[in-house]
Order: sequence, then structure tokens, then C-alpha cells
Amino acid sequence: MKTPNRSRPEPGKTGKRVIFIDRDGVINKDPGGWTEYNYVTRWKDFHFIRGSKAAVRKLNRAGYYCIVISNQAGVSKGHYSENRLRAINSRMLKEIKKSGGKIRSAYYCIHQDSDNCGCRKPKTGLVRLAERNLGIAARGAYFIGDSRVDVEAGKKAGMRTVLVLTGKTSVKDLNKWKIKPDLVFKDLSEAVDFILSPSP
Repeated sequence: MKTPNRSRPEPGKTGKRVIFIDRDGVINKDPGGWTEYNYVTRWKDFHFIRGSKAAVRKLNRAGYYCIVISNQAGVSKGHYSENRLRAINSRMLKEIKKSGGKIRSAYYCIHQDSDNCGCRKPKTGLVRLAERNLGIAARGAYFIGDSRVDVEAGKKAGMRTVLVLTGKTSVKDLNKWKIKPDLVFKDLSEAVDFILSPSP
């Protein structure tokens, strides 16, 4: 994969650097294939991937705002309620806080493709909403995800894209993609270590 410019992203209006992170398959185990409906519909199905909480903590200590951008179409499909999604998100934030880290904000699209909304990745509606709400700039920041739609959303928003292999995608899948990630790592922890490593 092509290695992007290693210079640190410039701070936005907040004076903070930002990093965008997908949820399922990056922070927690992807629910596909082993949960009811293939979604995290209850907290007992939310399992942090090893090292993910520590990775968020490292980013915070390096001065980064961590922002979650996630598709959760299971809500509009009727598999779980928006209130349940909020409760799961709240528990995730608390557990990360207990470990010394912080997710600055989490944004979720609850729609299906057929809803033709502007917020479902690979569209950039949630990224733009985060920019407006937090006074930040996404261009030049990193977007870390586990799927094609994460990579495409990041590219559309002018971000440097990182694919991790703890979720939906294998290295072989990349051969079929027209839009490739800038970097590929085994998990969030490895990706963060690279991002925070000194530039050559």
C-alpha cells in the first residue's frame, strides 16, 4: 500500500487533532455471523477487541479527539431500538473512560441503503455533522475502519484511510476494490502505534 505523508494532521478550530474510527470490527468484535440479526443489539454481545481501549487512551494522550462514525441499520430494520443503541453507546463510552480514554463524540446512521439518506457511509453526512458540531476539520485526518464503505467515506472526506483486519475484510478482498486504503494493519492498536510513531 502507498504510505501517506507522515506529517501530523493540523489542529482544527478546536486546537485538537482528530481521528475518525468505525465501531464494529474496529473497537469491538464485529457481530456478523454470530449474533442475532448480525448486529450488536444488547450489551452482552459487545466485546472490546484486545488493545482497542488502550489505543484510544494513547490517542487522547497524544492530543487527539476520537470520533466514532458507524452505520447501524439494524435500528431501521426493527432489530433493536434507537434507545437500545444509545444505551449500548453509553456503556461503551463509560468502559473506555474507565480505562483512561475518551471518545469525544459518537455518530450513528440508523438507516438502510434503501432509505437513501445522506449519513450512511460511504456518504459523508456524519463526518460533516461532526465537523459542524465540534468545530473540527476532517481533511487530512485519519479514518480507521474495517470495510470498503469506511475507506470510501474517508477518501470522499479527504482523509487518510486505514483498514484494520479485525472485522469484515481480509487482505484478499482488497483486490476487488476500486478504492484502496492508504494503509492496512492487523488491528486498531497496531494502526495507532504507527500513527503516533515518530516521522522518519
